[in-house]
Amino acid sequence: MCSRVFFCPGHCFGSIKLLSPGGHIMAATKGEQFAGLTVALVTPFKDGEVDYKALEKLVDFHLEQGTHCLAPVGTTGESPTLDHEEHEKVIATVVQRAAGKLKVMAGTGSNCTREAIRLTKYAAKAGADGALIVGPYYNKPTQDGYYQHFKAVGDEVGLPIILYNIPGRTASNILPETIARLAEHPSVVAIKEATGSLDQASQILASTNLTLLSGDDSLTLPLMSIGGRGIVSVVGNLIPKDLLALVRAVNASDLTEARRLHHKMFNLARDLLGIATNPIPVKTAMRLLGRDSGELRLPLTHLDEAGVAKVKAALKAYGLLG
Repeated sequence: MCSRVFFCPGHCFGSIKLLSPGGHIMAATKGEQFAGLTVALVTPFKDGEVDYKALEKLVDFHLEQGTHCLAPVGTTGESPTLDHEEHEKVIATVVQRAAGKLKVMAGTGSNCTREAIRLTKYAAKAGADGALIVGPYYNKPTQDGYYQHFKAVGDEVGLPIILYNIPGRTASNILPETIARLAEHPSVVAIKEATGSLDQASQILASTNLTLLSGDDSLTLPLMSIGGRGIVSVVGNLIPKDLLALVRAVNASDLTEARRLHHKMFNLARDLLGIATNPIPVKTAMRLLGRDSGELRLPLTHLDEAGVAKVKAALKAYGLLG
């Protein structure tokens, strides 16, 4: 039998009570405040510069939609092409606009440990609720290197850390044994799991009390079915209310509704996100929907006409375009 989850009103996720089928209160996961829907926010550009007014409008949109948390300056936010000043200003802008009404999980990862510490300190000073820190990329550290990297950040900054494991981007996997070791650090509270492996996710859930969040839109339901607590979503830039409905259906043990929403959103995630490297398709979709300029920074480039047609077809199939 599934456990039942009772939510307090609003966004007070720290007050979630997990009840077993017998009605006994179960221990909440370590980063329960980040349960639910986090949207990996795009960074809007205009004429080559960050469009901070448009960024504020995006935050307003998610406040209206009921999104629980925003993750600015991650991969979807084109963090590799933002300079230090822009990276910090995007974090500050999102935090200020959110005004405590939704949480902010700032992207502060780097393949340089000193830089990750510096960015995370800035996010803490700016008022972010947590730091989403990707595993060091390109230099491919050993498992002990991963441990020492995240431990150094956690030791220097008291901000809650959400590990981000995405071997497809970093070229190396943070193994479950290393994640279990990191879970003992008081600052490490959650993980964005994007290996695509239910076995790895299951091992993390069995060996730690970390809050596990899906890093793949199409795996939200499967991961939540084994104990995941939500999603850090790309398509949430387009359909936050539907993702919120999916999370709520799972938490209410309404498997029929959860499956319906999963299959509906799976097609959009597959058809849209598979067209080109993220965030190219989602920014194209947002342009077509009038929510973003669609502008990108090199080395990312715009879709050709055939690619745009595929984005339009995916949006029409979902009912977002007439």
